Amino acid sequence: MTISELDFKEIKPVIDYALNEDLGGGDITTNSLIPIDLQAKATMVAKSSGVIAGLAVAEYVFKSLDQGILWKTYVCDGDHVTKGDSILEISGSYRALLSGERLALNFLQRMSGIATMTDNYKNQLLGLDVKILDTRKTVPGLRLLDKYAVRIGGGTNHRIGLYDMVLIKDNHIKVAGGITNAVEQIKKTLPDNIKIEVETTTIDEVNEALAVGADIIMLDNMENNTMRECVRIINRKAKVEASGNMTIERLKEVAETGVDFISIGALTHSVVALDISMNIES
Repeated sequence: MTISELDFKEIKPVIDYALNEDLGGGDITTNSLIPIDLQAKATMVAKSSGVIAGLAVAEYVFKSLDQGILWKTYVCDGDHVTKGDSILEISGSYRALLSGERLALNFLQRMSGIATMTDNYKNQLLGLDVKILDTRKTVPGLRLLDKYAVRIGGGTNHRIGLYDMVLIKDNHIKVAGGITNAVEQIKKTLPDNIKIEVETTTIDEVNEALAVGADIIMLDNMENNTMRECVRIINRKAKVEASGNMTIERLKEVAETGVDFISIGALTHSVVALDISMNIES
């Protein structure tokens, strides 16, 4: 995937559902007070510094309410803004501007918050050959938008769902009777182009995952020195992912152990929305 990819065939039902959830049979306050033909202009301004993501989603919200909306952006997805920067200008139906404001901001602020957090983590790894991964810890229904925002912030998507990559975790291993049994059973049923990742918590488990031919070995909740030893043992025979308790303060030390990936659930499960305001001029 490239950062420009945002498949509206996939996300349109999500936005349409959100519009229906908010508007229902209509915005009774706005429609009672605002003449149907009244036009207005609005601007969105950054009230804090960060990385913008989700402009096309916000545009879709407004144009669903008024196809004649004039949309002018001053920045692009991936651009950094500082407090006071103008983000975009919209002209069109006053009713559409009022009715779409909250939903458009909800999408734009959340996605920009994810992009900003991802960018902050990425900046801890400058000069190091490590990729930041997201996880499946996303808001149900918003996964494609959340993961798009991660890409905009400079991160890399892990698997999109349960269907596009194998990740053998502790409970799978218990049921299968061990890492070797789990990997061998999966190799019998799936094509070779499906990557197999195995979660490990000890050096013995790392050795077993390596011996059975795992493509990616996850080092879960390990101390830095243990991770460093595991990387030495794996010796590039498989990719290595560090996972668990990956705070921004710890990130650089983990990267310096030699892992290829660091997965961070907080990118999408602990989002701080980027503060953006919208002001309407009649």
